[in-house]
Amino acid sequence: MSWTLVTGASGFVGSRLVRALVERGENVKAFVRAGSSLRQLKDLPPERCRLAFGDITVEHTVYRALSDCDRMYHVASSFKMWDPKPETILAPAVDGTRATLTAARKRGIDKIVVTSSVAALGTTNADAPMDEEHAFNLADPETYILSKYEALRVTMEMAEDGLPIVAVLPSGIFGPGDWKPTPTRESIPGYLRPGARMRFPVTAGGINIVDVDDVVQGHIAAMDRGRIGERYILGGEDLSFRQMFETLSELTGLAPPGSTLSGGMAQMGGRLMELRARLFGGDPDLTFRMARDYATAYAWVTSKKAEADLGYTHRAARDTLARSVRWFLQHGYVPEASARRVRLELGAAT
Repeated sequence: MSWTLVTGASGFVGSRLVRALVERGENVKAFVRAGSSLRQLKDLPPERCRLAFGDITVEHTVYRALSDCDRMYHVASSFKMWDPKPETILAPAVDGTRATLTAARKRGIDKIVVTSSVAALGTTNADAPMDEEHAFNLADPETYILSKYEALRVTMEMAEDGLPIVAVLPSGIFGPGDWKPTPTRESIPGYLRPGARMRFPVTAGGINIVDVDDVVQGHIAAMDRGRIGERYILGGEDLSFRQMFETLSELTGLAPPGSTLSGGMAQMGGRLMELRARLFGGDPDLTFRMARDYATAYAWVTSKKAEADLGYTHRAARDTLARSVRWFLQHGYVPEASARRVRLELGAAT
């Protein structure tokens, strides 16, 4: 009996991928760290899904988990934008990728799909969405962005050295099941919690929004049909930040965005939030580098290569945002007083 290993199996994408593979009839080993929350993996049939405990930065634990496996999805990563000790973000991404792929080489794994991010491509302007060949163009980026760039570099170097790797680069992932909202997706419960009673400023940039379940299907298609050594953007719909919050306003009945905030003001806000985090702990909602590089830039992409090679498809951003809103409301991420203000005109989104 052959198995498929999924690293990062307790996370947002990893847990949805494990479920999709099990529903497809595959035998899956869910690789998680000891002490990780397993809430997203409950109720899976034990004959189809086994837990494997270890650490992606510790090669022998991955090697042990790969016993009886012929395929691997390396999804695990730290989705944290900033830390006073950058190595806590860089090590899992870079060293973890190298250790995990080295273990796969020693096991002779037939095919590997590695999850990267469009963050590894940099940014663009509103007229030219990025494709897989876009050259990284950010100098001194925020730690998370650097970690994605360096991890993809390691991935492609090991692919060139003969490992059977396909890399996938999702854009901004939203949708149901985000039990520990990451910095990007925290914007939705953050918008809902105070009830958005007042108009608020947004910057002039934009993001590409993709649904988590479309990303999952893109992973599976990359395993089935992806060409070894290639990388594929798994994107959705390009929206400006204003369009994103206008859509959320239309879905919920809450306030639309107000004035346009300058990049300089966003950078000042990022510096203040970083200072507060250094003094009092916690994570800043925005950092200076993220504001500098993204507040007025565009992380817009095209998925034409994945569509042509993999048969990849994605749903509309409006449907994805509706699915996110509904999930956060249904799972208690919004105080009842704020939730009552949401009109919940979410259509048939599921």
